[in-house]
Amino acid sequence: MLRRLLLPATLAASFAALAPLGGCTPSASQPPAGAVTTVILLRHADRHPLQAGLNQSGLERAAALPTALEGVPIDEIYTLDIERNRQTAQPLATARGLPVRIVAERGVAEMLMRGNAGKTVVWIGNTDNLADIHRALGGDGAPPDRYGDLFILRVPERGPTIVTRMIYGRAPAGAS
Repeated sequence: MLRRLLLPATLAASFAALAPLGGCTPSASQPPAGAVTTVILLRHADRHPLQAGLNQSGLERAAALPTALEGVPIDEIYTLDIERNRQTAQPLATARGLPVRIVAERGVAEMLMRGNAGKTVVWIGNTDNLADIHRALGGDGAPPDRYGDLFILRVPERGPTIVTRMIYGRAPAGAS
């Protein structure tokens, strides 16, 4: 049975509130004062430990990602140059008409914030870098390290980060 991620109305409304007012659009180099940057963190989809790419469950989960993020504005999609990460990103990139930006693993949290103030970006990572990024962006608790975890971090210019934890796609085998 496939579970579809349903965005709560309050979350969808909060994304709508980020849209600039007509005639008040800031320039690309100047985010609005008090900008909130939204970073969507998720682990690549399911794979067999001895394979580089996604298994069938992973391909199905990756295909569910565009529906899970339906209605959420996305400006950029980033990942590492690892087959399973690229495979997870591709259905979302295709659905949104966005490129998948391949980046080096060092300084990811800083890169996500520096170039994307006031925007919404997706990072498809691995257990090691997700823990570092989650912590660096002010996330509390455990990072999104399970297949299907999808965390939305709203990182304000000042103040605490707000984390919304969700799950998308089919529940992994053995999950309740």
